[in-house]
Amino acid sequence: MDENIKNQLIAFQKNEITEYHVYKKLAKRIKGKNGKVLEEISKDEFKHYNIMKKYTEKDVQPNNFLVFWYVLLSYIFGLTFALNAMEKGEEKAQANYEEIKNYVPEFEEIIKDENEHEKKLLGLIDEEKINYISSMVLGLNDALVELTGTLAGLTFAFQNSRLVALSGLITGIAASFSMAASEYLSQRAEKNATNPLKASIYTGIAYIITVVLLVVPYFIFSNPMISLIFTIINAIIVIIFFSFFVSVVQEKTFKHYFFEMLTISFGVMIISFVIGLIARQFFHIEI
Repeated sequence: MDENIKNQLIAFQKNEITEYHVYKKLAKRIKGKNGKVLEEISKDEFKHYNIMKKYTEKDVQPNNFLVFWYVLLSYIFGLTFALNAMEKGEEKAQANYEEIKNYVPEFEEIIKDENEHEKKLLGLIDEEKINYISSMVLGLNDALVELTGTLAGLTFAFQNSRLVALSGLITGIAASFSMAASEYLSQRAEKNATNPLKASIYTGIAYIITVVLLVVPYFIFSNPMISLIFTIINAIIVIIFFSFFVSVVQEKTFKHYFFEMLTISFGVMIISFVIGLIARQFFHIEI
C-alpha cells in the first residue's frame, strides 16, 4: 500500500477509536433509548477501527484529550451540542473517505454507516434546553442590547463607577423580571408553544447572567471609562460564546450570527453614548 494512503488510514483509524470511546462514555451516562443508540454507534466505530487495522496492521491509541473534551462539552452544554460538534468532525472525515475508497473496498460500508449515524443522531436530539433556546436568545439579546446601551449612557452621564454599577444592576434585575414575565405571557398566547413557565425561567436566567457579566467591571474599577472598556470586552465575549453555541446546535453560520448580534448591540450602545453625553451637557449634571 502507498505510504501516503497508509498514513491517511492511520489518521482515520485514530479518529474512529477516539469516537468509539466518546460514544461509549456518553452511552454509559445517557439512559433509555438515546443511550442504546449511542452504544450501537460506538460499536460501529469500533468495527470501522478494526477494518482499517487490517490494512495498517497497527494498534492506534485514541486522542484522549478529544475524548475528555467532547464528554466535558456534553456535561456543560448538553448532549446536543457535543453530538453536533462531533458530527462536524465526521463530515470532514467522510469527505476524506471518498478520496481513498478506491483503495479500500470496505470504505463503502463505512461511509454508509456514517450516513446512518447522522440520521440516528438527528432523531436522537431532544433536549429540553434546546427546545427553549429561543427564550435564551431573547433574554441574552435583550440584555446585551439594552444594558450595554444603558451602561454606556450612564457612564457618560454620571462618570461614577459605583453609581453606574448600582443603577445598572437595579435596571438589569428589574428588566430581567419584566422580560421573563413578557415571555411567559407570550408563550401562553401561542397555541403550540413550549411550557410558558420554563420559557420565562430560561429567559430570565439568560438575562440575569448577562447583566452580572456586564455590570461587574463597574464594581471592580473606580475609573468609569476603564469599567466601560471591560464591559464592552465582556459583551463581545458573551456574543462570541453564544453565537458559537447557537451555530453548533442549530447549524447556523457563526460569522453571520456573531456580526448580527455585534452590530445591533454596539449600534444601540453608540447611540446611548451620544444620548448620555448630550444629557450631561444639557442638564449640567455633576456627580
